[in-house]
Amino acid sequence: MMLEKNNPRLINAWSSFDWANSVYNLIVTTAIFPIYYLATTQEAFGGEMVSFFNLTVKNSVLYSFAISFSFLMIVFLSPVLSGIADYGGMKKRFMKFFTYLGSLACIGLFFFTGENVEYGIACSVLASIGFAGSLVFYNGFLPEVATKERMDRVSARGFAMGYTGSVILLIINLVLFQQFEVFGFESGGEATRFGFILVGVWWLGFAQIAFYYLKDRRNGKPITFEILGNGTNELKKVWKVVKGKRVMKRFLYSFFLFSMGVQTVMLLAPLFADKVIGMGADEMIYIVIILQILAIGGAFFFALLSKLRGNGFAISTTLIIWIFICIAGYFMKDKVSFYSLAAFLGFVMGGIQSISRSTYSKLIPAETKDTASFFSFYDITEKLAIVIGSLSYGFIDQVTGSMRYSMVFMSLFFIAGYIVLQMANLKKNMA
Repeated sequence: MMLEKNNPRLINAWSSFDWANSVYNLIVTTAIFPIYYLATTQEAFGGEMVSFFNLTVKNSVLYSFAISFSFLMIVFLSPVLSGIADYGGMKKRFMKFFTYLGSLACIGLFFFTGENVEYGIACSVLASIGFAGSLVFYNGFLPEVATKERMDRVSARGFAMGYTGSVILLIINLVLFQQFEVFGFESGGEATRFGFILVGVWWLGFAQIAFYYLKDRRNGKPITFEILGNGTNELKKVWKVVKGKRVMKRFLYSFFLFSMGVQTVMLLAPLFADKVIGMGADEMIYIVIILQILAIGGAFFFALLSKLRGNGFAISTTLIIWIFICIAGYFMKDKVSFYSLAAFLGFVMGGIQSISRSTYSKLIPAETKDTASFFSFYDITEKLAIVIGSLSYGFIDQVTGSMRYSMVFMSLFFIAGYIVLQMANLKKNMA
């Protein structure tokens, strides 16, 4: 059953995948697993230093390296897989593979108890690869479910559903942790581990809605070893198209620059709250909930602003607010001020992610059929930005001894991204 673009049922089905997989990004990557991982490994090894395949390393460093490794894996895998998917018309098939990989690895985290750190790192890496890999093909479906004039709104709807679902399951996990005895768990740690099962089941279960409605455009071309390099060739073709389109090229330069700041600040905000502001574990979860709720409003607000004033104006506005957030972070001293800053962060987080995705979708040539390769290029740009941004953050922290300086340094990425975006001169009406 092939549904036409802008069909409400198809849009809802596509958006439901954000509802399905965003719980992993929030609960496992950001809110709960890092806290659980640090606590259990420190208890198991009697301190911050852990033994990983007979190598002694600090637990937080090991985890950050593991996440960086998963991003780099996607950078190398994405072009190969997206090329095969486009060549054989199999975006959904690869989207399903990575979803099953990530959700089952997430469920596997239930058996991580601290001392089996190699197993825990392996599961977290596989879950991260599954999440990031599935997004390449999911984003590639956006031009197939909505016309250009609807992409901002549809993209915002997807992110909003993701934020909503994440908050619901995060609250459930928080209640299980705080009231573990009521629910028959022996400890808060056991309740937390059960939460990883809930995330995996939620992710896998709700993803079936999108899998039912989204359809591959199978072309009957056989998949052989000769086409394994097709993805790289496709990326070269994408880059050739990008180079020939000044607006698209400059937008991607800008996206690369400001993504270094966006993704790094989002990933490390809870760590900043813990180390600099002195937030407790429960308070950090509340911070994350605030971020997600306000991100819903931000996604729709900036979609509306884009409709009224254009994509360039909407993204520029978010970047100005991001610059303010980074500079203000340097002066943060009390928890009340940080809650206020988190409110701004959540609002622009939803806006910049949603509008960036829809803007790129609009810039892809209308006659393009290999959308997975275009979004693979987009995803690689973002993943490389995360690696560079997080390394910069850590380096500044190491040299200066304070995350406050790291936060200020992040503002340079946003300033540079803003300047390049003005050079792109995105038109008000990109539809």
